[in-house]
Amino acid sequence: MKKLKHEAELVKAALLAGMKYAEQRGAAVFEPTDSVNERLMYIYRLLVHDKIIQPMPEDQLSQKTIRHRLALWHASHLPKDDPLLK
Repeated sequence: MKKLKHEAELVKAALLAGMKYAEQRGAAVFEPTDSVNERLMYIYRLLVHDKIIQPMPEDQLSQKTIRHRLALWHASHLPKDDPLLK
């Protein structure tokens, strides 16, 4: 797994986009007390359930791989000239 250049920023943006997607879909209401890891896991599982991203084998699931997968998902929706992709 090759780390993306701006992976931390992409993960933050993916978290916001994923939360917006889940709330618009009516699948979740996130509380301020929810941890970032819980939110990322929920967003990952929702995107897999909706067949937006491919699932990873359960034995490979970790916070690091989920963050990477969500960063890739968000990066694929950005315009090619976005500063996060450079």
